[in-house]
Amino acid sequence: MAAALGTPPWYQLYMPATWDATQRMVSRVEAAGCSVLVWTIDLLGGRNTETLTRFRRADARDCSPCHPSGPGSIASKPMFRGIAGEINPPEATWDYVDRLRKLTRMKLILKGIETAEDAKLCLKHGVDGILVSNHGGRATETLRSTIESLPEVVDSVGGRIPVFVDGGFRRGTDVYKALALGAKAVGVGRPYIYGLAAFGQEGVERVLEILRAELQLVMRQCGTPSLAQITRASIQMNNPKS
Repeated sequence: MAAALGTPPWYQLYMPATWDATQRMVSRVEAAGCSVLVWTIDLLGGRNTETLTRFRRADARDCSPCHPSGPGSIASKPMFRGIAGEINPPEATWDYVDRLRKLTRMKLILKGIETAEDAKLCLKHGVDGILVSNHGGRATETLRSTIESLPEVVDSVGGRIPVFVDGGFRRGTDVYKALALGAKAVGVGRPYIYGLAAFGQEGVERVLEILRAELQLVMRQCGTPSLAQITRASIQMNNPKS
């Protein structure tokens, strides 16, 4: 994939349950040419998959060709050979961040930060960037949306490291709001999956075209024709005290 892309990709890490396996996986990722390691931390405590469990009873499909060891198994993937399938060690602490920092020369981003307190700890432990995310609301879906969490994270790091955000972005206007609140970039997931499922590669390209066109439109409407001109002055924020 790195060779096909022609530029160093990022790698989203679901940490193996043992540190030995983590070391092997990170070494493989770095050897493959990845420049950024994004550790997903918002599922370390587990989650209640109530909806999935309910629907699974009615799903008569044979999933074994893709998931020979059960749903969510990674054991069959070539890059995971020799690495146990268990992931997300619940005992992980900030010490794990320090160990990752020493383990690799890749940039380290933490995905799943939602509070000012954790953002400040990211600075303390040498993290290179933050991705404000709640796993699409699938981990703990009673929390704030990521767009609501974004301002306090941005303010707490004070521009010392970049802050990214994902979760629920469907329109160019959504992207604009995140940029105005200080996000360096916005991640999308479901929109391009919808395009892929419906029309393949052309569908993905069309989704990106729509998002770009909508963003350009709202930039013109707000009198901010360049990204550098987008600030909080361009949006109205709700006052929690009102």
